Amino acid sequence: MTRPPRSIHLDDLESSAGPGTLTWHPVRAPLGIRAFGCNAYSAQRAGDDVIEPHVESPEYNHEELYFVARGRATFKLDDETIDAPAGTYVFVPDSATHRHAVAAEPGTTVLSFGGPPTFTPSAWEWSFRAAPHVESDPQRAREIIEDGLREHPDSPGLRIHLARLEVRAGNEERALELLRLAFERQPEAEELARQDPRLAALLT
Repeated sequence: MTRPPRSIHLDDLESSAGPGTLTWHPVRAPLGIRAFGCNAYSAQRAGDDVIEPHVESPEYNHEELYFVARGRATFKLDDETIDAPAGTYVFVPDSATHRHAVAAEPGTTVLSFGGPPTFTPSAWEWSFRAAPHVESDPQRAREIIEDGLREHPDSPGLRIHLARLEVRAGNEERALELLRLAFERQPEAEELARQDPRLAALLT
């Protein structure tokens, strides 16, 4: 059954007090998110908790990502202290890491995202990362694309980006072979390839 998109403003989330000085705002449940855990935590006063002291359950082995949406927070991760003003991401990959965060300013709000490390990123992520380096640093672009192809060996988009690098390196036959494989899997990918003038010339 198809589920429609949903939205909710941060200020419209329900609030639940505790434990301690923590104020919790559920996000995952009201939006019906199933892919990962997501909640928000806010503090009216500096010194209030925005992440309660805890470690994650080894049973679930969740990675957690925190984002300071408003204010400023001080994170304590085992023996490491991180000053995190608004706009800061804090990633905690190990479920055994003891984590705790306190508001350094009134009105601080922290968003949390968590889940098991089983997610497969979309191939476009590598394409977007590599694109700015195709002309300026082709070796860096190649490293990114080849890393992506290890995860998505049949990706038409990644093959096209590799073809862009091959044609610039003078390897026109290899570029054509990559394009052939990309178009076999996704014929409409030719439109993407033709956006690159060197590949367009090769396909003429």
